[in-house]
Amino acid sequence: MSAPRLGSIESGGTKFVCLVGSAPDRIEAETRFPTGEPGPTLARAIAFFRETTAAAGPLDAIGIASFGPLELRPGHAKFGHLAATPKPGWSGVDVAGPVAAALGVPVGIDTDVNGAALGEGRWGAARGLDTYVYLTVGTGIGGGAVIGGKVVSGLIHTEMGHLAVPRIAGDAFPGTCPFHGDCWEGLAGGEAMSVRWGAPAEELTGDALREALRLEAAYLAAGLRNIVYTTAPQRIVIGGGVAELPGLFPLLRAELTATLAGYPGLPEHAADDFVVPARLGRLAGPAGGLVLAGGAAAAARPRSRPGAGPSEGSDA
Repeated sequence: MSAPRLGSIESGGTKFVCLVGSAPDRIEAETRFPTGEPGPTLARAIAFFRETTAAAGPLDAIGIASFGPLELRPGHAKFGHLAATPKPGWSGVDVAGPVAAALGVPVGIDTDVNGAALGEGRWGAARGLDTYVYLTVGTGIGGGAVIGGKVVSGLIHTEMGHLAVPRIAGDAFPGTCPFHGDCWEGLAGGEAMSVRWGAPAEELTGDALREALRLEAAYLAAGLRNIVYTTAPQRIVIGGGVAELPGLFPLLRAELTATLAGYPGLPEHAADDFVVPARLGRLAGPAGGLVLAGGAAAAARPRSRPGAGPSEGSDA
């Protein structure tokens, strides 16, 4: 069986990325545009896929990696809808339904960070692993845990950015989270860094950059300690703009080793390949959309006849 032809949407708070392809290095068509009001924005995404399929043939499925929070419980009346999101005008919006109805194809949906986790697992820095965590440290902090090959999701998807972390001695910064103030995101997200230092992290230099990196590594390590002990990952992959700061990863690995304090004493936790940068960059979310689309396409295929060989899996 030939590989399915897939569509992907990364539905972000500031921009939409839509593409058609089967892998990050096999993209047939792509478009990017700002996230505006829900109706026109979704219509623009649908129009892209209609134009692409008219020119090159139908799609087997579409995957959506969306900002959240999302209702992801199968069978729930609001499956695929946004919950109370800070993005103006988008609370309660059905993200998946209009795409499926307009294009007549199966649609898979998950959060943007879970999508990025799946993308990094299929083609990126977590390839070959079945239990890992993907963390994005951008404006805020978000995390997706893949355990036993499946993304963790229950009543809601994970919200790792709102973990509680201990304050560094002498740090009086109140934090920027509108819900919790000094949660992990409120102390260590990109917005927190900008407010703390009076400039975006990527513009810091000299002593300010060195001190910002020291604090950031310490706070990130404090959160990663919680993740190490609760999810037992084989690897932690970190993406987002803050993760691109020069010199962050050596400091972070050293801080994590210190905060684990020798427990449980695994050499893997101190290895250079335990906490690593994301590999797919800006394509992590869209790549995750392709993984979600591949899963939706596979789920929609007729089951094999009794006694027949297994059906071929997705090559997404």
